[in-house]
Amino acid sequence: MLGQPVSMLVPQVVGFKLTGKLREGATATDLVLTVTEMLRKLGVVGKFVEFYGPGIAELPLADRATIGNMAPEYGATCGLFPVDAETLRYLRLTGRPADQIALVEAYFKEQSLFHTPDSPEAEYSETIALDLTQVEPSVAGPKRPQDRVLLREAGASFKKQLPSLLGPNADKVGQRQAIRWEGEGGHASANGNVQSTHASPEPTNGNGHIAHTIKERFGIDPEPYLDHGSIVIAAITSCTNTSNPSVMVAAGLLAKKAVEKGLSVPPWVKTSLAPGSRVVTDYYDKSGLTQWLDKLRFNTVGYGCTTCIGNSGPLPDDISKAIEAHSLVAVSVLSGNRNFEGRINSEVRANYLMSPPLVVAYALAGRIDHDFDRSPLGKDKSGQPVFLRDIWPSQQEVSTVIASAISSDSYTKEYATVTQGDSNWQKLSFPTGDVYQWERDSTYIRKAPYFDGMPAQPAPVHEISGARVLAVLGDSVTTDHISPAGSIKLNGPAGKYLTDHGVKPADFNSYGSRRGNHEVMVRGTFANVRLRNKLAPGTEGGVTRLLPEGEPMSIYDASVKYAERGTPLIILAGKEYGSGSSRDWAAKGPRLLGVRAVIAESFERIHRSNLVGMGILPLQFEAGKTAESLSLTGEETYDIVGLKPRLDSKFAAGHTVAVRATDAAGKTKTFEAKIRIDTPQEILYFEHGGILQYVLRQLATQK
Repeated sequence: MLGQPVSMLVPQVVGFKLTGKLREGATATDLVLTVTEMLRKLGVVGKFVEFYGPGIAELPLADRATIGNMAPEYGATCGLFPVDAETLRYLRLTGRPADQIALVEAYFKEQSLFHTPDSPEAEYSETIALDLTQVEPSVAGPKRPQDRVLLREAGASFKKQLPSLLGPNADKVGQRQAIRWEGEGGHASANGNVQSTHASPEPTNGNGHIAHTIKERFGIDPEPYLDHGSIVIAAITSCTNTSNPSVMVAAGLLAKKAVEKGLSVPPWVKTSLAPGSRVVTDYYDKSGLTQWLDKLRFNTVGYGCTTCIGNSGPLPDDISKAIEAHSLVAVSVLSGNRNFEGRINSEVRANYLMSPPLVVAYALAGRIDHDFDRSPLGKDKSGQPVFLRDIWPSQQEVSTVIASAISSDSYTKEYATVTQGDSNWQKLSFPTGDVYQWERDSTYIRKAPYFDGMPAQPAPVHEISGARVLAVLGDSVTTDHISPAGSIKLNGPAGKYLTDHGVKPADFNSYGSRRGNHEVMVRGTFANVRLRNKLAPGTEGGVTRLLPEGEPMSIYDASVKYAERGTPLIILAGKEYGSGSSRDWAAKGPRLLGVRAVIAESFERIHRSNLVGMGILPLQFEAGKTAESLSLTGEETYDIVGLKPRLDSKFAAGHTVAVRATDAAGKTKTFEAKIRIDTPQEILYFEHGGILQYVLRQLATQK
């Protein structure tokens, strides 16, 4: 990053041995969810994972990529597969030049790195093994990718988890008795059209008027049918899953068989298809599968990250009202990598990861607690029950379509024009020159304050004293809880900022689209709707209490008042702080809020590194110690003592500092915490106030 080498401690390498072959009915997604669960239990944060064994020969490269791309979810620095004949086959399939493929083969063979069945096993720091024949159809949820549940147990698991998913107002709403939806190839609507659930790609009511409700679009009032567990979002989304031909073709074939049987998706399920590559559209069209997905409303909405990053768009108005009125735990099902709280949609409290064909199956079912073994998805045109097993495609059916519809020509054709964009992109006008011209009135891109008042030489590191706690957080607080993501709420600090700058709510767009405006992003930091700050018990979202007054307010508003007082801030947290994807704003945002240190039981590697890169001090409780065990409430003031001499000695004098917490009565508790600045290069970044300042100073000294 920024021309800097990656600095890390020499990692342990975990060997993951694969044997056997995936059985009929199991997919690459089922495999990756199993691997994620196993590696999270083992604990591989800061480690490399290398897959080996005879089972890798049974996995196409797309399946391997699906596993490798989940490394942040299972906590590893990276997941590696060896280069072998399958690698070369994939390079040929995707249209790479022959001389490049020959070079890859020659180089890896010369280095004794080319894997064959006769290759000797490497020595690993530790090993773990999985027989692929034991992988079963699975989903993961409702909050984390590692929380795998067997498909046949998903309904029972949801019911068990339900009490923990309910919102703060759920106890004010009585028991609900929803009407059962009978999926018989379409439900009779108000106008008697049984095919009305087969909507057009555009959400209109038939006369060109944009429909904002299910009632307008389908002529059906969804409210009586919705209950805890109702699926309101079903998305085939994510770059790796939706670039994997085996699961994408399986989804298309399942849709085809479902439509031929007369099945349809309940109207309240918001469906979408976002392939990871235009090649997917190409082989869908060639194989004739596009039409069947369209008929189930799995229309292509774009390519790459959509619902998986929180860009599902708003739910229909009547769905939103029903969820709020009855405090429902609505559900999303998606083929993405991440399902952390508040990530997918602020109104959806349970999110499940699964394979693309299972997304289609659950969309047809309309409920997460549907029992696919015992309950039919509906009835066919002759009135006979249709079960999932009746429409699930075989591996042979999938292989036949792949062989007939996918070739290197597809990749060559699509990627020859991938950077050209459409006519809208080509019509964009933009300034020229080497220096960016800032626009004063832009609400999308503003000059960030990282270098404001920066001296040519870094000031000495100061001890942190008199700090207040901005948030006391629990375990598995992800970068999605910290970093702004998804839609911008009208009544939140970011929404108020945009409104004050003349932006209409309809034009708010998403945090991702406004990531170039630090004023928006800092107001969305720690604003996740599912964040639970123990300093503000009984609340959800970006709420804290201003201390010592105890006044409740938004985290952003509190940070402004603390800044006016010159009060540094810290965060107290539990295990796996910063897990999930690497989000730069999960470190930038806290820095701009005035956070100087995070004291946690453990950190995810990438986020810990990012904190240092933004000049925030990561401190780790001693083993067995927690905020709870030390009776820390977060209402204390904190002094961190001994940091400068530790840095000056490059940790020769030790790797810990004393943290002194003083309560309102003046009583003091002192405990040791480990400084998680792990490498000499990270010391330099921290001493400069962050990697950005360090790099700029290096550039300024160059002639």
